[in-house]
Amino acid sequence: MGLASALSTSLTGLTAAETQIDVIGNNLANAQTAGFKSSRAVFASQLLQTMSLGSSPTETTGGTNPRQTGLGVQVAETALNFKQGTIEISSSDSDLAIQGDGFFQVQGSNGERLYTRNGIFKLNSDMEFVNSTGQRLLGYGVDEMFRIQETSLTSLTAPMGSESVAKETSVVTLEGTLTPEGEVGTVAEVIQSVKLGTEAVPRPEGENVSIATSPITQATAVTVNTAGAGTLAAGTYQYRIAYVDSSGNEAVPSGAISATVGAGGRIELANMPAAPGSGSYPAINVYRTDADGTEFNRIGTVAPGGTFVDDGSVAPTATELNMDTLSGNYTYMVTYHKAGEPESRPSVMIGPRNVVNSRVQLSDFPTPPVPPPLGGFPAYDEIRIYRNLANDQNNFYLVDTVSPDETFIDSKTDAEISDLEVSGNQRLDMDGPTISNNTLLVDVLKRDGLRYEKVFTEGTLSYEGSKGGRSLGKTTFEVTSTSTIQDYIDFIEEASGIQIVQGDSANPIPVSENNIQGETGNLVPGGYIHNGSIRIVSNNGEDNALEIDLTAFRMEDKFGNVTVPNLAFGSVQEAVGTSATTDFLAYDTLGVPINVRVTTVLEQRTDSSTVYRWYADSPGNQPLSGTDISVGTGLVRFDGNGNFVSATNSTINIARNDYPSASPLQFDLDFSSVSGLAASKASLAATRQDGSAPGILTSFAVGDDGKIRGMFSNGVTRDLGQLVLARFANPVGLEQRGNNLFAQGVNTGLPVEGAPGENGIGTVVGGALELSNTDVGKDLVDLVLASTQYRSNSRVITATQQLFDELLNLRR
Repeated sequence: MGLASALSTSLTGLTAAETQIDVIGNNLANAQTAGFKSSRAVFASQLLQTMSLGSSPTETTGGTNPRQTGLGVQVAETALNFKQGTIEISSSDSDLAIQGDGFFQVQGSNGERLYTRNGIFKLNSDMEFVNSTGQRLLGYGVDEMFRIQETSLTSLTAPMGSESVAKETSVVTLEGTLTPEGEVGTVAEVIQSVKLGTEAVPRPEGENVSIATSPITQATAVTVNTAGAGTLAAGTYQYRIAYVDSSGNEAVPSGAISATVGAGGRIELANMPAAPGSGSYPAINVYRTDADGTEFNRIGTVAPGGTFVDDGSVAPTATELNMDTLSGNYTYMVTYHKAGEPESRPSVMIGPRNVVNSRVQLSDFPTPPVPPPLGGFPAYDEIRIYRNLANDQNNFYLVDTVSPDETFIDSKTDAEISDLEVSGNQRLDMDGPTISNNTLLVDVLKRDGLRYEKVFTEGTLSYEGSKGGRSLGKTTFEVTSTSTIQDYIDFIEEASGIQIVQGDSANPIPVSENNIQGETGNLVPGGYIHNGSIRIVSNNGEDNALEIDLTAFRMEDKFGNVTVPNLAFGSVQEAVGTSATTDFLAYDTLGVPINVRVTTVLEQRTDSSTVYRWYADSPGNQPLSGTDISVGTGLVRFDGNGNFVSATNSTINIARNDYPSASPLQFDLDFSSVSGLAASKASLAATRQDGSAPGILTSFAVGDDGKIRGMFSNGVTRDLGQLVLARFANPVGLEQRGNNLFAQGVNTGLPVEGAPGENGIGTVVGGALELSNTDVGKDLVDLVLASTQYRSNSRVITATQQLFDELLNLRR
């Protein structure tokens, strides 16, 4: 019985030694496995063979101890050693090491939660962090705004090269010197267009107006008969005759016809000339002097070819004979007219007609059109006739006003019509009726010499002027059939960034002095109509001076045809005021770059302070309506030492209603680094702004707190995720699954999750690995001891075998 138990006892020793050698071999085999945790075999004695439990002391004996013989050894457990392994720097940003307690959490192939200390991770094709066997690293993800979502664990990602991010501007830092020297900005640039007319008012059609040389009345065939009695006084009488048309206009009078009679005589003029043409002159006026006189006055009318009898019974009228004639090359223009209303644009030129000592006859005038039911132009009922001068072909002067159905014979001399000091005389206004605020854009006309051009059509009008010598951003305006001049003026104001609205009642936008010749009073910034021209008043200061050159506007109609509506804006007052300007880019929440311009103008200078006004423009401003590019204004104050004191309304608001980015974009202007010391010229520069354009993810790093932070190509840093580690009250109770993976065991307790550094969990070292905690030296010593144990137990078996042999030899 004893020998048999010795064999089984030795066998347990061999088994224990084999187990210990297996454990030590596994430790040594994983001496280079990152995150590996070594194990040790823990032994316990097996059952005992009890021969006596002993006895307690009595009066006669001192008692005996138990007599028990052990029956061998057993492996009580294979205990994991979770002692910290050495941390070694790695060449990969995705390698992680835990300093302290805790495990990485990964997702098994069937969704099971597994745990590991092996921090070798890499990115798969979906940019997910996975270990070498493909398990996904778990943690908290982020939303579209890169905010960590602590709701549930998910696979962590680092979408290199595909994820993009932008940062909106919040602060712009300005530097420079806003000198108190120079001129205070009290005068604004004023530009003005040519005079503009409207096509809504009709223009007479002069092409069909007849122009001819008036006939000269011939008296050579007229016979004089002085026989008979009458009441004429004795003396010599002179007569002249003149054809008269149906409108009462006279042709050139004839030469003088003389007749001498005695007292109580009479004079008969027979064989009057026939009417020229086809009855256009139905009568002949007869003029006569007094006896031996020289002044001709009308005495009567006779039919062509008839006889006129002057017996003294009819006294001459007060109507004197007009002997005026024209000599020169004359051209006419006509307009529609109604008393008390502005007349129309002039017709095309009628003529020219070259005359020498004659008169010009005009007929077939155009009939004025009937106004539309809703109005639009006056009910014209007259025709005004204008004519140039023999020595001035460019200016036309009013000759007369007639009814449309009349004919007109012009005999007025150049001197008579060109003397503008004479009441009723006037020079022709070539432009005609000028625009008003309600004039439709599609009706606006610009005169080029004697030609009238439509300026606008329905379509898209683009505008890109300049201010202070710097180009403004391009803006557009849709011209429709209902767009008015006021809409156009509002567009120019807004697209030019002219500050009009009083955003700060305590510091209102200043008006400008008026230095325009012949004008008085102040000029308010903005646009308005002045004598038929569009006038634009800029804000004060040289760098606010608006300029609209010949190609600032482009008009594209619905057919794609492009024209350049040049209104010939020119300067009528130059700006005055020391200024400084800076341009910079700001970025909205989508990373869209937005051009911003800040202009400063010296507004006030006292014995103790310097005050500049700043104006901010941005073509990227997108209000709900209109195209206003002005985005802010305020004051900057400096004390007597040139130190910055304060800035008012220093927040800029840029509306972004046409983009899905956050609206408005708001950022502050920081003037604190600007100096108010004296300098030869003012200067301003935007030196820093904290926004950025879109950038792609180029790298990442993991911090001690377990946050994965992505670095983008634009310099912006954003969180990509948060590592969530787990620890157990009894990590030795974890169930090993191979591949350095553990599963929760029945004796581990529930996992305590948290970010690195929380809930007793260790920290994370990015770009590093935890090496195996195998103690090679100790394991080699333990290996020697285990092999010695194995050999020793083998010797016991050998000795027992020999004893069995001796026992078997007893029968021999």
